[in-house]
Amino acid sequence: MRHGYTTGACAAAMTKAAIQALITGKVSNEVTIYLPVGQYATFKVTAYEMLDDRVMCETIKDAGDDPDATHQARIQSTVRFLQKECIHIDGGVGVGRVTKAGLPVPVGQAAINPVPRKMIAGVVQEAIESFKLVNGIEVIISVPDGEEIAKKTLNGRLGIIGGISILGTRGTVVPFSSSAYMASIVQAINVAKEAGCEHLVITTGGRSEKFAMKQYPHLPAEAFIEMGDFVGFTLKNIARKKIRSVSLVGMMGKFSKVAQGVMMVHSKSAPINFAFLAGVANKIGVDDATQSEILQANTASQVGEMLQGNEAFFEALCKNCCYYALNHMNTDMNVSTTLYAMNGNCLGKAENIDKLDENDWYRG
Repeated sequence: MRHGYTTGACAAAMTKAAIQALITGKVSNEVTIYLPVGQYATFKVTAYEMLDDRVMCETIKDAGDDPDATHQARIQSTVRFLQKECIHIDGGVGVGRVTKAGLPVPVGQAAINPVPRKMIAGVVQEAIESFKLVNGIEVIISVPDGEEIAKKTLNGRLGIIGGISILGTRGTVVPFSSSAYMASIVQAINVAKEAGCEHLVITTGGRSEKFAMKQYPHLPAEAFIEMGDFVGFTLKNIARKKIRSVSLVGMMGKFSKVAQGVMMVHSKSAPINFAFLAGVANKIGVDDATQSEILQANTASQVGEMLQGNEAFFEALCKNCCYYALNHMNTDMNVSTTLYAMNGNCLGKAENIDKLDENDWYRG
């Protein structure tokens, strides 16, 4: 799939274009920069504005084939000379400002992450040296539609207000990048810890998160974290932060895998094990005919429908999720699990499990 470029790379490239125009009086059609990933990339200047004391250059972000909320966003850099010798980088319209601790940018600063800041400062320093400037340079990064784009992200929950973040550690966007998703999980856990959350709720997606928020209305928004398929990774990072309590909330498809110890629950990583589900049914005394139906089922949700109302079955599944979570984290924690049907009906739960029970832990 086609790779794209980060907001940070776009911001650095437009900073280089704007500085060159400020010095020479001419705006280039395109500009090339060196990315942290170790390669050169060329960016088109799609719009510009030249005033008496400053220049703005703009490009359209291309995220490649990644379903990025900032794909096609207008990324602008406006530069001007300063009297004192320094490089001042800040955010303008559409770039969020950090209001909560736990992020890689201090509270009060524009949400321009460390690597993009370094990239921007790098192209400025390069220009200062190349043109032997004695002035300082101010750089303001803006995203005209950033505040609207930010509504499609988790920025508000993370305490980034007023726009998007300028991100990117590589300079390139890898389509459906696992590393990018895992980085967002770590960031969310850090923010929750700094906000004082001692009980986190982890879900596999937006629908299960809605169910979780209704179940735990007393918890702040920071306490809810979408872990996607990365169950084990999320649990390990929660354990590292010494959070006292974690609740897993999800549905049959993915949580039937967690119940058998699978910590990466993507459909390609682990298929549904219907023999395992039939074994859990056997353990709690479900009749042979129903066990046979479970073995012939097409989906885990179908199994959930077969056994809806059987609290013992879903409690056993939920307890298994808790046991495997405790075993995976290998630390003192309080773990709860709740299973929901697709329509939002609660199928069953197990709460406040803080130690392994070998006699109750079904291994298949």
